[in-house]
Amino acid sequence: MEQLFVINASGQPEPFSFRKVFASAKRSGASNKVATEIALDIRDSLSPGEKTKDIFQKVKTMLLEHDFTSGVRFNLKEAIRRLGPSGFPFEKYVASIYEKMGYQVDLNKKIRGKCIVHEIDFVAKKEKEVIIGECKYRISPGDRVDVKNALATHATFLDLHDGTYFKNFAGCEFKNILVTNAKFTTQAIKYAKCVGMDLLGWRHPTRGGLEHMIESNMFYPITILPSFRGLVTNLLSTQNKVLIDDILKVDPVKLANDTGIQKERLLPLIEEAKTLLELKSIHHE
Repeated sequence: MEQLFVINASGQPEPFSFRKVFASAKRSGASNKVATEIALDIRDSLSPGEKTKDIFQKVKTMLLEHDFTSGVRFNLKEAIRRLGPSGFPFEKYVASIYEKMGYQVDLNKKIRGKCIVHEIDFVAKKEKEVIIGECKYRISPGDRVDVKNALATHATFLDLHDGTYFKNFAGCEFKNILVTNAKFTTQAIKYAKCVGMDLLGWRHPTRGGLEHMIESNMFYPITILPSFRGLVTNLLSTQNKVLIDDILKVDPVKLANDTGIQKERLLPLIEEAKTLLELKSIHHE
């Protein structure tokens, strides 16, 4: 069979990979049979020069037809990008994840270091652990968080360390973390490892990246739901309803009144959130 080329997120041609399509469907929870069928359908209907983002949409549609849960989970990376275009909803999302893990979290906190005042994206505290966190949100597919971001994040941490703020937490262990919805460059990873700074991003660490943390704990953003519409993000984020289980804890009428969103627009989101969490709970048992 003649080798077909597709256009990747960076606008560059690359060979179509049956294995990549199969693996992406499998990661979403599809069976070997379903993943194989989807990969074969994509390969057999592929047009030369087709964009990978269009292939992504086809895979998602096919998965939704076979298995609602797998189809929704396949959309995770895109769902996080849909938290944009600004980075603040992503910061709220990350804060919500840490709160779910038992941390007390402060967002956008101004802290004086030895030299200057810094605005820290989040400070998370649990027992004797204090995490100073910086978020780098990327909206364009293929974007990376590079070593300049890692350098700046660690420099901020060092200035805070030499100031007086840490003295408020006697006996605590302090950690510095850089969180992103994208991938890190090799140099950023190398630098962070050298200075002892934690990184959390897409497939990093290899066996415990952001997507793994979300999947294993069901920390899905509301943007992953099929009935989601862009306007809902801003309105719900002002009410700190960023995770899908957040919208299940409030009466729909009250939520509609608090956000100004029509109840008819909220009900499909609520039903889809229930379905996803129920099916995932069954899967984990």
